[in-house]
Amino acid sequence: MKTATQLVHSGRDPAAHHGMVNVPAYHGSTVLFDTLEAFEASQASPFTGVHYGRFGTPTHFAFEQAVARLENAYGAVSTCSGLAAIAAAVMSVAEAGAHLLVADSVYGPTRMLCNGLLKRLGVETEYFDPTISADQLQSLFRANTRALFVEPPGSLTFEISDVPAMAAVAHAHDAVVIADNTWATPLYYNAHGHGVDISVHAATKYMVGHSDALLGVVNCIDETTHERVKMAAVALGYCAGPDDVYLGLRGLRTLGQRLPVHQSNGLALANWLADQPQVARVIHPARLDHPQHALWQRDFTGATGLFSFVLQPVERSQLAAMLDGLAYYGMGASWGGYESLIIPANPARSRSATEWSTTGPMLRVHAGLEDIDDLIDDMAAGLARLD
Repeated sequence: MKTATQLVHSGRDPAAHHGMVNVPAYHGSTVLFDTLEAFEASQASPFTGVHYGRFGTPTHFAFEQAVARLENAYGAVSTCSGLAAIAAAVMSVAEAGAHLLVADSVYGPTRMLCNGLLKRLGVETEYFDPTISADQLQSLFRANTRALFVEPPGSLTFEISDVPAMAAVAHAHDAVVIADNTWATPLYYNAHGHGVDISVHAATKYMVGHSDALLGVVNCIDETTHERVKMAAVALGYCAGPDDVYLGLRGLRTLGQRLPVHQSNGLALANWLADQPQVARVIHPARLDHPQHALWQRDFTGATGLFSFVLQPVERSQLAAMLDGLAYYGMGASWGGYESLIIPANPARSRSATEWSTTGPMLRVHAGLEDIDDLIDDMAAGLARLD
């Protein structure tokens, strides 16, 4: 099946659900068995079939099947949030005394996990410049390096790593490659095809697509990896709510229709901003002036609606006047929904392996599904308020 057909049909089995087009949201914890033999068989193989609500219901399995098929994975594990998906992925390979290599541009909560919980458990995290060469990365590996974690591209500063080259180095050192593929989604970045073993998604964002559910999912390259991630998620007590999983399945059905509009609006807005005198720099991987644009062209099949731009130096009161008066851009920390968003960001606060400095404030914007002329007009009025 082509991708558009997969998005419509994967995970659906109307005959198994009384003819319902959509898999119902199964609300349940306890599962009953008719015989002792059936119960004992269930306990012997808890990750196969329906055994207990936290281990998965038909709703979970439908969503996981659809996402795994979309990314050509062996199997998927759903979780209650994007960070839970990251934690399950990392905890599936880390143990006390382990060393992790993590790109310096990763999602803030990923760094919080590494610097907090993992550090207390005896796991050491070393951050690296996401744009270094494979040869430079080679020198960072140790005998106890268990995983390489990348985010192509970083969802705040949008550096793109050469993942295939880095993955080859990691695999030569018997390390697992984990990638946060939330920005591009499986539609625009073939994570497993580029050497990634575990592909993590904050499904809250583009997969759900409507800003009304919290959901994460982990795609795994093979059976062994899938079992390790599933065991980590169960041990950590992660369980995606049935209604959120249902909304994730609903969102997948229109993902292929929504992403091209996010891409078109995002790039049009970025190109317009680049011509405005109040803007010092636009950071969008699909633009020719992006430092790793050649990697984006080589490895990605599209761009989504999230990018950043840097203003010329302004006072905080001017920035507030710009942002407070916007009509179509909400100020909210998430992204990937149908609506446009904008927030100020300061990456310098979290960098440790690389420096990030700008003379003016940086803004991260998510271009939603509104008419692009309205989005540009609203942004133009906002920029005018800076003067």
